[in-house]
Amino acid sequence: MLRADVVGGLVHGGEPPAACHDGGMCGRYASIKAPADLADEFRAVDATDGAARVDYNVAPTKQIITVVQRHPRDEDGTPDPDTVERTLRLVRWGLVPSWAKDVKGGARMINARSETAGEKPAFRRALNARRCLIPADGWYEWQRGKDHKQPYYTHYVDGSSLAMAGLWEYWKPKDDPANEYPDGLVTAAVLTAAAVGPLAQVHDRMPLVLPRSAWDAWLDPDTGADSESVSSLLAPPSPELVAAFEIRPIGAAVNNVRNNGPELLEPLGPEDVPEPLQLDLLAGPNPS
Repeated sequence: MLRADVVGGLVHGGEPPAACHDGGMCGRYASIKAPADLADEFRAVDATDGAARVDYNVAPTKQIITVVQRHPRDEDGTPDPDTVERTLRLVRWGLVPSWAKDVKGGARMINARSETAGEKPAFRRALNARRCLIPADGWYEWQRGKDHKQPYYTHYVDGSSLAMAGLWEYWKPKDDPANEYPDGLVTAAVLTAAAVGPLAQVHDRMPLVLPRSAWDAWLDPDTGADSESVSSLLAPPSPELVAAFEIRPIGAAVNNVRNNGPELLEPLGPEDVPEPLQLDLLAGPNPS
């Protein structure tokens, strides 16, 4: 187990498709805390209706917990501009733009690059008006060597939830003869940023993790993406935040999404790690 000063990016299991999505990486993370505990931590109301489940191996297209903040609406659908509600909601991981003809592309839209999300048709409207937080206990990433792919698990040392910056979108088909989506579909993507310091030893990208001090600004439904309070949050996490992380090498069981239990988080011993990370906060990729 390695002390923080190090962190990875979202992980994939098995070989990724050639063009996975806009974020440059494929995702897996752990969502272990009960919704009631997350509601307390994020100062939100649990609106998951008991449907959320412990998941040690969250993968694309699964239902995930998000934190959203909106103006409540009356029976006619009119929002109350003087009131906001912060709630936990279940959505599907893999953003489907409102203009999409079908949901097929959602599995490839699990990440969005923070540097360019505001320019992409699939993400810019959500970045401006439908931002969310995606709680995680930790995320997985593979370090790719010449003859190995070593998975790592990254989390806060103190056990706090990671608040990954996310975008959500509502989609409803124009025609739905089978009534498959009577209430439409709500989906989400995780924003990614350039990896910080030793993070680059694992992957060149990482989820955009926001500190607690940024949550209110990010969730504010009345603040657009051009506002300094929002645009300033699209930068990679600070070294101080990264220093609060711990990264541990783990076994290959996480590669298979069917494996789902606490054993996935068990650390490997140093003798079982082919290319250990350099514990220098200013370090880049491992030297060749």
